[in-house]
Order: sequence, then C-alpha cells, then structure tokens
Amino acid sequence: MSWQPCEDPKLGDARSCDAIETVIVPRAKDLGGFEVRRALPSPRRQMIGPFIFFDQMGPSEFILGEGIDVRPHPHIGLSTVTYLFRGEIMHRDSLGVAQPIRPGEVNWMTAGRGIVHSERTGLAERERGAKLFGIQSWLALPDGREEIDPGFAHYPASDLPLIEADGADIRLIAGSLFGETSPVRTHSDLFYAEVVLRPGARMALEPGHVERGVYVAEGAVEVAPGRFEAGRLLVLREGDQIVIEASRHARVMLLGGEPMEGPRYIWWNFVSSSKERIDQAKADWKAGRFEPVPGETEFIPLPET
Repeated sequence: MSWQPCEDPKLGDARSCDAIETVIVPRAKDLGGFEVRRALPSPRRQMIGPFIFFDQMGPSEFILGEGIDVRPHPHIGLSTVTYLFRGEIMHRDSLGVAQPIRPGEVNWMTAGRGIVHSERTGLAERERGAKLFGIQSWLALPDGREEIDPGFAHYPASDLPLIEADGADIRLIAGSLFGETSPVRTHSDLFYAEVVLRPGARMALEPGHVERGVYVAEGAVEVAPGRFEAGRLLVLREGDQIVIEASRHARVMLLGGEPMEGPRYIWWNFVSSSKERIDQAKADWKAGRFEPVPGETEFIPLPET
C-alpha cells in the first residue's frame, strides 16, 4: 500500500506498567473511502524489530460498486505483509503475480531492489458490498539483503499454525512463538501473530525477543495496571514477561524481533539504510525505470514533498 506520513496525536490517555515502554495512539486517516490507523512509523518510535510500518485498514464497509483502488506504486528495501480479518484485496505486481488475499491468509511481497504493485477491490466483492478490515505492515530488509531480487509468496490460512489455549486462538503468521514455527519465509529474526481472546481470557507473552509490541485491533485488554482500548500499540520493555487479559472479546497482534543492524530511512514507499539509495529510487520512479504491473495503465506519481 502507498502512504503519506500523518502525525500521531499527543499521548494523554494511556496508562502503562513497568513492562510497557510507551503507548502509541495512531491517528485515524481517511484514504478516500476507507480508514487507516498508522501506528508505525511514529514520532515516538520508528521501528519494532524489523517492523517499520504498521497500518490498520478499516473496519470499513463500502457502498455497492465501490472499494479500494490503490494504483501501482513502487517499493524498495522492504517486505510488505498483508493480513486481513475481513474482506478481500486483489494484489497485482510487476512480477506478473495476480493474487487475491482473504482473511487468515498471508501475502508476503519482498521488494528488494525494486517492485511495483497495486491493491484493489475485485469486481465480485464490489457487486456484493465490499468490506475491509486488516493490517498491512512493512518490514525493513536486513543488511546484505536490501538489494535482493524482488519476490512474492502467498500462504493459505491452512498452512499457518493455529494454537488454541485457555480462551485464546493464536494464528502464527511468521517466526516462532509458543513452541510453534510458521512456514512463512522471512529475512530476519522476528515473530508476528494474530490472537483472538474471549472475554476474561489471559495470555502470557515471554521476553523472547529484544523488541516486542502488542497492537489492540479490536475490543480492549488489560496489561496491569492499565486498560487499553482498540487502536493502541503497546511497546514493551526488553526482558519483561507480560500478561494480556481480555476485558471483553479482543483481537491483538503480537509483533517484534531483533533490532536492525543500523538505522533505516523511510521516504514515501522506499526504505533503505542509505539516503542516496532512496534518492536513486525517487529518480527511477519519476523517469519510469521501474518495471510496470501487467494490465495496469494508472500509477501514483512521485510526491512533490
């Protein structure tokens, strides 16, 4: 997905415990008919492990015939991970891939040295009244892999480990967690999971990785002594175990990994350890040097600022 930066509001309603380093309250932003909440990057925190971008899409319901139309746009130096709770998105890219993504599935696109893609609501979805609710995240590629060949992988929901325990249903999207390992191929040491908690359910998250986050997508959870509503990203301190308890039915995303080897710069849809590489990507997109998406005739122009 293509993006423009939006500032986070000042933090004023979050209560935290010693295990919580900070709480990010994303600002809702209307992107022409559907709403996103951007948690990363934030003035309070750029990254959690390799996660450098984290957008909640929706929940949105479209009138008949309408949907999302994110025109072709470029990426470098990152992987995009699209994961839906409701709805459907049709992905097309410059490798010639055309792949719908549905709830519980994973679309993992690696930009590497450069890729172009579009994201649209398909005709069948528009005709029956489209809905959309999910997360798109970007993961910065580690040193030595920023310029790899672009690639795309799709994983059906049946391929992902599903862990059921004490009122919690955990779908492991990537990495290892709770004794299970996802088949999704990653480029760095990380974990990523969706957790659906029934009212009163409790779940412990072990220290595991240096950088960890909990994003509340639906409902509300308690992490003593605070209560956090939907639309909160809790950034956890290193080395502390936390217990997440659902105040009511809740859906949270667990994410994290090891810190990047060095800083990453992000401008528009480009991520790199080098500002010069981003400048080159700008020039390449403006000059039409990226490979096009087959069948697409539109594109998003390079922003002026």
